[in-house]
Amino acid sequence: MAGGRPTKYSDEVLEAAKDYLENCPDVLPSVVGLAVQLGIVRKTLMLWAKDEEKAEFCYTLDQIEDAQHMSCLNKGITGEYNSAITKLILHNHGYSDRQDNISSDGSMSPQKKDFNDFYEEGTE
Repeated sequence: MAGGRPTKYSDEVLEAAKDYLENCPDVLPSVVGLAVQLGIVRKTLMLWAKDEEKAEFCYTLDQIEDAQHMSCLNKGITGEYNSAITKLILHNHGYSDRQDNISSDGSMSPQKKDFNDFYEEGTE
């Protein structure tokens, strides 16, 4: 027998989550927005997403995140969304503005030199 409160998860909650996705009242769809809409904390939604018996709910959360991703891309490019906020949100979707300056053959890697090497180079 499991301890704790009984779950609030139901077919009605699943339908409300789908409705949130289709008719999102927020500027940008989000898991937090869904949590507020349902009156259930985000942590609980994330636990439900990991439950194999709630695969359809997990799929709906994935759709919400995908909708957020596309909205940020499209409206960030057009300038409709603030660029700093767009950058922060897209970072959560795997984007980065960092550049890796590493060559594939290692030729641009820093070479360790000994202090005496400088003297030898100057005497040649």
